Amino acid sequence: MADRKQPLNELHARTRRHFFAECGVGLGSIALASLLNDEAEAAIDPLVLQDPLAPRRPHFAPKAKRVIFLFMAGGPSQLELFDYKPKLQELSGQVVPSEFTKNKRFAFIKGDAKLLGTTRKFARHGQCGAELSDLLPGLASVADDVCIVRSMVTDVFNHGPAKVFLNTGSSRFGMPSMGAWLTYGIGSESRDLPGFIVLQSGPRGPRGGNPLWGSGFLPTAYQGVPFLSGPEPILNLSNPPGVDRTRQAEFLNTVQQLNSERLAAVGDPEISTRISAYEMAYRMQTSAPELIDLSGESAATLAMYGAEPGKPSFANNCLLARRLVERGVRFVQLYHTDWDHHGNHDTHLGEPLDARCKETDGPAAALIKDLKARGLLDDTLVVWGGEFGRTPMGEPRDLIGRDHHVDGYTMWLAGGGIKGGQSIGATDELGYYVVEDRVHVHDLQATMLHLLGLDHLKLTYRFQGRQFRLTDVGGKVVTKMIA
Repeated sequence: MADRKQPLNELHARTRRHFFAECGVGLGSIALASLLNDEAEAAIDPLVLQDPLAPRRPHFAPKAKRVIFLFMAGGPSQLELFDYKPKLQELSGQVVPSEFTKNKRFAFIKGDAKLLGTTRKFARHGQCGAELSDLLPGLASVADDVCIVRSMVTDVFNHGPAKVFLNTGSSRFGMPSMGAWLTYGIGSESRDLPGFIVLQSGPRGPRGGNPLWGSGFLPTAYQGVPFLSGPEPILNLSNPPGVDRTRQAEFLNTVQQLNSERLAAVGDPEISTRISAYEMAYRMQTSAPELIDLSGESAATLAMYGAEPGKPSFANNCLLARRLVERGVRFVQLYHTDWDHHGNHDTHLGEPLDARCKETDGPAAALIKDLKARGLLDDTLVVWGGEFGRTPMGEPRDLIGRDHHVDGYTMWLAGGGIKGGQSIGATDELGYYVVEDRVHVHDLQATMLHLLGLDHLKLTYRFQGRQFRLTDVGGKVVTKMIA
């Protein structure tokens, strides 16, 4: 694939103008014809039907074809889940040594905060002997498929900017998200669904909101499309009363003609995006109802996920994510809140943490098992983690919690070319600093792109006089992760 360095240009505009001018076919007619007769469409010159989301050749042979990112918004505590520290247990209640906190800034606590051990029990699981908390029995059951990275570091210690940093490679709002970069680089394999879809669960949306899945300065065709929780995840999918398919096609043809005239006049790639969006929306009226109807899944599959059709949950979203990647969607991102366990009444390290793990651990493990059973895990990259971790020091409020921590936390990955059954990296005896195999957020991003056949140094876009990329001026591929 040639380097993706320039925005959609006159080629796209010219081919669409040629198609609409020479063929005289309206948007509604195109979409309806594609639903009725894919073979007829295949006979048309593919250049004429160039689409911003059409599949494109990667830089090199990929190990993964798609991504499911399970984003645990709020910062899960690695010390309660993944990173057991006997020394921290021994020194619990003592003031943290000053050499750890000198010249350090925290979101809330002071440098003289006291160390906090965990009450959770840890044991080893799988042939690989992964050491995991008793809060993660689901993950323990797939330990040999998972690569646990205990040496993650990030640059930003407040939620909104840290989420933006992990998702876009920058703490500043307005940059393209990972899903946008990926669909810009290699397009999507789905004709009837967006290439990048966002699902949400939990008590509220993630801090940062739409910029976490936005397209930034890339054409808006590449932005994430949020599906809502509830029985109608996609708004306005059905026609209003009195509007049948014929009337709708007439309306869409008129809109298409106006858009085509404007496109011919100014050549703005956003108009091409608008035309593609109308085409996609028309096709989704047929494809989406079947997609979101989970009642056709077997009782065994629903039970494995803990999914209940029609009831919003992370479990339902995990099952929906599998259905989406089966249909060719390139990037599916699931956000689940709230992992921000400071020590308030509803966000501490006791029952609220139990609840978050119960909501997510079983469904995430079920997703791994289901993908594997269907032959999809080998080329589907699954990523689990949040924007940062939690401090080895406690944060006493109403109850006990931990503050934000950027210098050493944990994420895990599976499938899509990842070498499972291993743990990468280590923190010191208090769980404070990384002492082995440091993995920066930009390294994670570079590795994810590499698994999908993209060189993070070459996947660039020129904007405001310079080339931009997801990994900014950093990032290296973590070869230890790769099978």
